[in-house]
Amino acid sequence: MSKLEKAFLKFANHENTSTMVYDMTGKNFSKMCQECGVMDGKCVTSTDVDIVFNKVKNKGARNITFAEFQEAIKELSTKRFKGKSPEEALQATHQLMEGKEPGNVGATKSVASGAVDRLTDTSKYTGSHKERFDESGKGKGIAGRADQADNTGYVGNYKGAGTYDKTH
Repeated sequence: MSKLEKAFLKFANHENTSTMVYDMTGKNFSKMCQECGVMDGKCVTSTDVDIVFNKVKNKGARNITFAEFQEAIKELSTKRFKGKSPEEALQATHQLMEGKEPGNVGATKSVASGAVDRLTDTSKYTGSHKERFDESGKGKGIAGRADQADNTGYVGNYKGAGTYDKTH
C-alpha cells in the first residue's frame, strides 16, 4: 500500500468510528484537499474541488473509490501547478498529500478563563444552591436537589419527635 493510499484511507475514515470504509465522501475529499495544501484559494478553490469530485464519481454515487480519487487528483494537480508538465504537477500533488492525517482543526476546546472558574467554584455559592454540594465541592445528587420526606409521622421541626410511648 502506497503512502498516498494510506493517506486516502485515513481521510476516508475520518469521523467514521464504526467500520473501515474504502471510499471517500465529498466532505472528506474537500477536507483532504484543504489540509494537504492542494486547495490554495487562488488556483484551486473549494468550488473546483467539488466540481472535480462530482465529475469523477459514478452517477448516483455519493463516494469515490481510490481509483476515482487518483483521477480527481490528476485533474486538480494540473490546475494547482499550472507551469509544470502534467506528470510533474501530479508528482508535486502526491508529495503534498503523502503521509498526511486529518487534523482536528477548529475542534472545540475547553475555556480556561477566570470568569468560568469563578462561575463554577462551588465554595462561592450561596442560598439553596450551596446545599447541593458538600465541603469538597462534589455534588450531592438528588439529596441536594429535593427535600427528602422522613415519614416519621411528626411535623417538621417538632422538638418531641421520637418521645411518644409505644405502649398505647
